[in-house]
Amino acid sequence: MPLRPSLLDPLFAPAATLPGVGPKIAPLLDRLLGEPGRPARVADLLFHLPSGGISRDLKGSIADAPVGEPVTLSVTVAAHRPPPPGRRAPYRILVEDGTGDVSLIFFNGHKARLEKLLPVGEQRYISGKIELWDGMRQMVHPDRILDERGIASLPAVEAVYGLTDGLTSRMVGKFIGSALERVPTLSEWQDKAWLERNAYPAFNDALQALHRPDKASALSEEALLKSPPRKRLAYDELLASQLALALVRSRMRRLPGRANAGDGHLVAKLKAALPFGLTASQDKAVDDIRSDMVADKRMLRLLQGDVGAGKTVVGLLAMVSAIEAGRQAAMMAPTEILARQHYERLTPLAEGAGLTIALLTGREKGAERRRVLAGLADGSIQIAVGTHALFQEGVAFHDLGLAVVDEQHRFGVHQRLALGAKGEAVDILVMTATPIPRTLALTYFGDMDVSILNEKPAGRKPISTKLISIERLGEVAAAIGRSVANGAQVYWVCPLVGESETVDLAAAEERYDHLRGLYGDQVGLVHGKMAGRDKDAAMERFVRGETKILVSTTVIEVGVDVPNATIMVIEHAERFGLAQLHQLRGRIGRGSEASTCLLVFKGPLGQTAQARLEMMRETEDGFRIAEEDLRLRGEGEVLGTRQSGLPGFKLARLEVDGDILAAARDDARLIVDRDPELTSTRGEALRTLLYMFERDSAIKLLRAG
Repeated sequence: MPLRPSLLDPLFAPAATLPGVGPKIAPLLDRLLGEPGRPARVADLLFHLPSGGISRDLKGSIADAPVGEPVTLSVTVAAHRPPPPGRRAPYRILVEDGTGDVSLIFFNGHKARLEKLLPVGEQRYISGKIELWDGMRQMVHPDRILDERGIASLPAVEAVYGLTDGLTSRMVGKFIGSALERVPTLSEWQDKAWLERNAYPAFNDALQALHRPDKASALSEEALLKSPPRKRLAYDELLASQLALALVRSRMRRLPGRANAGDGHLVAKLKAALPFGLTASQDKAVDDIRSDMVADKRMLRLLQGDVGAGKTVVGLLAMVSAIEAGRQAAMMAPTEILARQHYERLTPLAEGAGLTIALLTGREKGAERRRVLAGLADGSIQIAVGTHALFQEGVAFHDLGLAVVDEQHRFGVHQRLALGAKGEAVDILVMTATPIPRTLALTYFGDMDVSILNEKPAGRKPISTKLISIERLGEVAAAIGRSVANGAQVYWVCPLVGESETVDLAAAEERYDHLRGLYGDQVGLVHGKMAGRDKDAAMERFVRGETKILVSTTVIEVGVDVPNATIMVIEHAERFGLAQLHQLRGRIGRGSEASTCLLVFKGPLGQTAQARLEMMRETEDGFRIAEEDLRLRGEGEVLGTRQSGLPGFKLARLEVDGDILAAARDDARLIVDRDPELTSTRGEALRTLLYMFERDSAIKLLRAG
């Protein structure tokens, strides 16, 4: 099977190959549409959809033209009024029709150029927004100034695009026009009946309709989201994503599996030794996982738990099942601090059941690293806990049977599969403490079965959440002092590390100095710019209770567990996303004492920020919070994909396209059931679709058999 079809080469050529994109413009397009290490391409322009449209229909007379809206008028040039010599005033040109006049305003206007563009006595067509200044109509820097020939060639509607400094919407529109000419004729990859039922146009026609609409109203945000051309392209993108996941799932299911669970004696022993009973949803998850591991098919399961729902114990019981079968297990966490915490939490439980456990991160060096690698290779170490260091080349397992991946959304599918490739027929269990809306679970984990933990362990008390204005910060600082005197521990979270002149945000270091002035050595500090050892040491002092107040950035967001911490102060809470606020709040309420979360905000609040903070006060249900977060912020922000390099969507909007996502998932599974190698006529076209939306890793799986 060849690599990307040559038919698509024109779309993956750099944008710099388009007419008019020279050495000055190319870097601007790279900044707007490229990615680190990859310049903008023709396809990136095609998928850069308009954010609105301006109608270029003539709007009657000057007297009737609405103020503040884009208009196109036919006018006669009456007079030029250049600024007096030496004065920094704008260049004004008076234009008129039979009903009134408008001043055209040009800052730093070039006299000779303007006289040529707008000769006195000539008719011209101007486009722009009319504003009132001292009761007089004016238009600052018109968008367009055209003569008869120019107006004749102007489209009725001009699409408006998102920009970066140095580019205009008209320039981007021109480059997109050139890109549209390069779109080849492609075989239809969608089911014909589905297209007809939804009135979806062909792929090329959909691109043309969006970039070259016949009326401006088609480009309002609401109309654009509902329009059949955008829905068609969004469905293409979602189907490519779901088909790639279905192919991964199909391959995993076809690979020979092994029974990865023994007779249950170790699991029973461990359960009996736990200092608490399992919740009903934990029991069900353990049973589901065990059923998967006993079967001779490979397990690929997602364990979703709300904050504090007890995923780690379920993960450990799964690992113990693999060890019963004479195999090894590994748990991979995204950060060193989280890997160490898992290791410290699991060690007494594992050793109590007579199991050997070791830690492997980038920090283990020398003799200790050699000891761990040797133990993994000869099988004397049964459980490995670590970071992505676990799937690096030099790490070999004696017989890895189960890979547990924590906080999966921080890893790509490839990293997940890389750990799975460290053994023969490895079962994979993925855990996340970020409750994921159903649409996102389908999108990013559509290749998996799902177990959900939606109860808190017995004895956990609800967390009281309060909104407090930043003007009452002094009262907050005094109140936490009283709580600390009564034995409580406090997290105080700030959004930035150092002072920023441009943003008025509390800095962690500044807040640390302030609180240290009040409470001395009881205050600790941890933030992402500290060296790993210093960060761990600061966390360790807080865990041991040597410091009572920990000032922090969001590095404490996931997984860190201090049962004695009962107060969480989040400064500038309006700056955080809902899921992040929920994760931070989940750091408290882990012991038997009542806990309080104080959301300190700077008003007045915008509508979205107000909705976020009210939702936090209203509920602790992470799944409800996640759905609301998706509605407010969109999918790329919710999963952190903008930062992590996971595939965000260019055309699909999961908050509005949930209906077609479910259809794409069903369609993808049906395709793979009927045509697993994509060799039918539609299958061949679908291979082109996978390349078009850069899900080609799925085709590599096909080639690998």
